[in-house]
Amino acid sequence: PDQGCRQGSTQCHKFVEMPRTDAKKEGGATQAKAAAKAVKKGQQTTRVRKFRTTTVFRRPKTLALERNPKYVRHSIPSRARLDQYSVLRFPLTTESAMKKIEDNNTLVFIVDIQANKHQIKDAVKKMYAINAERVNTLIRPDGQKKAYVKLAADHDALDVANKIGII
Repeated sequence: PDQGCRQGSTQCHKFVEMPRTDAKKEGGATQAKAAAKAVKKGQQTTRVRKFRTTTVFRRPKTLALERNPKYVRHSIPSRARLDQYSVLRFPLTTESAMKKIEDNNTLVFIVDIQANKHQIKDAVKKMYAINAERVNTLIRPDGQKKAYVKLAADHDALDVANKIGII
């Protein structure tokens, strides 16, 4: 049975790679020293163990390729969900709303629950060609959003209300 190669044994069957030197130029002594060094070093070397510093093992980051689809997943682009017609639902015609029109130059609308003040202001501008100075909103107890649209000084809320058909 083979027990492996013992150092200094003459019956060693494992090959030790020796550095190539020109024996004629430097002589046999250097070549012998290199061989002795290689034999002394041996075949087995110790491996440095990697110390873990955390208790969690994180998998290494691997190659993440950019998407390269073979075909488009959507045939047409999605349309805008909130245009001016869906932002403004209807104008309010209650007594308090009429008082706001007369006294404060303010129109009152029920608007889409997801519409913000900028969208309401733009929708009023597109629908009725008037400039809004300010928009205040609140959500009523029944879950609808109410918007108070204060008109700029150059527009009269009574005229706009007549044009819309509130009054």
